[in-house]
Amino acid sequence: MTKSIEIINDRLFPVARQTLFSAFADPEKLAAWWGPEGFTNHISSFDLKPGGHWLITMTADNGTDFHNRWTFEDVVEGRMVLMTHHEPVHVFTLEMRFADEDDGARLSWRMVFDRTDQNQAMEKFLHAANEQNFDRLQRLLDRTDGSRPPLPL
Repeated sequence: MTKSIEIINDRLFPVARQTLFSAFADPEKLAAWWGPEGFTNHISSFDLKPGGHWLITMTADNGTDFHNRWTFEDVVEGRMVLMTHHEPVHVFTLEMRFADEDDGARLSWRMVFDRTDQNQAMEKFLHAANEQNFDRLQRLLDRTDGSRPPLPL
């Protein structure tokens, strides 16, 4: 048995790689699409550089707040972000890769968790939640060309 759980999601988006990266790197855009369906977000800190921190409160449609704290471990502008999510919910790393393809840009996510009973129970849910993130991102990209503020989702 392996010591970790990996959750991998990827999707091709019909936009330029830099446009796709900007949807993450711009906190206003990021707040519009981050998280599964039904969540709204408030980003209180976003310092996209190695050692920088990201503080985001995700609010579920039932009003429950989830406070999340991240540390950026590595950032390659337009290409890759590696970050660690800290407690209180789960500790894990997320690597986001942005790659050019003929029909647009591919975003690949790789989440790595310690293998615990709780994390194993969350594995299927998290894969589906990541797909919802990608759906929300696609809707944002459909509503903006990158030069205007994002429209509400």
